[in-house]
Amino acid sequence: MTPTDLSLRSELKITLALIERDLAVLWKEIATVAVRIALQPTLFAFVFVYVFPRIGQRISASHGSADFVAVLLPGLMASTLIFQGVTAVAAPLMAEFESIEDRVMAPVPVEVVGVAKVISASIQAFFAAWLVVPAVWIASGGQAQISWKHPLHLLIIVPLCALVSSALGLLLGTVISHRRVTYAVALLQMTLTMLGCVYFLWTDLHAIPWLQLLTLVNPVVYMSEGLRAAVSPGLPHMPLLAIYGLLVTALGVMLWVGLTKFKARVLT
Repeated sequence: MTPTDLSLRSELKITLALIERDLAVLWKEIATVAVRIALQPTLFAFVFVYVFPRIGQRISASHGSADFVAVLLPGLMASTLIFQGVTAVAAPLMAEFESIEDRVMAPVPVEVVGVAKVISASIQAFFAAWLVVPAVWIASGGQAQISWKHPLHLLIIVPLCALVSSALGLLLGTVISHRRVTYAVALLQMTLTMLGCVYFLWTDLHAIPWLQLLTLVNPVVYMSEGLRAAVSPGLPHMPLLAIYGLLVTALGVMLWVGLTKFKARVLT
């Protein structure tokens, strides 16, 4: 076995140890985390799918109640992924920059510590997304249906979305001042969610061409459309090649910039 092989094995073991440490801390507050994750999508589903039809409100001009649940479920999964992935990295990172020396003293490149943060946050986001399914199903009175016709696509798109959201969290946590990160993250998440095709299809925006074009810079659009193609394949969605291409590109760019800024922040 070469020294390079030994080095890679050591780095992998240390990375896994860092991830395990983060997840152990999370597990101590798992009940609180689960309630926080499930509350928002449950309330949205309850209001849109249960309350609105019973008070005579029209849910959508083009979708009935059952169809709207099919639109809403993957959208809320995307919303939860971006919320959990970003907040699990950006906010804690601000506090940890002052006491992160214990981690960066590990015999691995500084970037490995950043990668470990992204992976541990993406694991949290992955499980958070699946908590949405029973929450929406209960709130919708059993109307929410998830398709298992494309299991491979589902098993790829959810982890990919989780990694993208966590990479965005790393980027925000390293480029924004610690005094402004809370407000910036809240503002950005609201903008990304409201214009991320969470509550409507991207094709429905054809009536507003300039907005449909503008939303193409929003990664949540591709997350919503990709999840919709997986769990609600009967609805129109973007081509999968475009979805995967843009998500992988966004992941690569945000991870590269985020790790570069992370290293600079730690070493200065």
